[in-house]
Amino acid sequence: VQLQASGGGLVQAGGSLSVSCAASGRTFSSFRMGWFRQAPGKEREFVAAISRSGDLTYYADSVKGRFTISRDNAKNTVYLQMNSLKPEDTAVYYCAADGTQRSMTILRYGMDYWGKGTQVTVSS
Repeated sequence: VQLQASGGGLVQAGGSLSVSCAASGRTFSSFRMGWFRQAPGKEREFVAAISRSGDLTYYADSVKGRFTISRDNAKNTVYLQMNSLKPEDTAVYYCAADGTQRSMTILRYGMDYWGKGTQVTVSS
């Protein structure tokens, strides 16, 4: 599956931004989807994951209550709505897909397929 993230940009602290990821190449609904991020000089970290049907979601503690992951299987797209953004949310955001049967909590350690990232910058 090929993944293409878009929608990043510059936003002030406290603001909102939405990023999306379009998938192609294989049946989108067969994959759990997720978002990860990597800030300069830091390791990649898990942000959120969503089940194949979209009925289950899982978030990192650092974004819980501020970020919302969703998907539209008819459009082969996964979204990440980011509210109450903080400067520490600044990073390159990557979408990922997983075709295994691993539990949702395990997906935080990595997924099968990765897209190119999109930059999100939050100014103070």
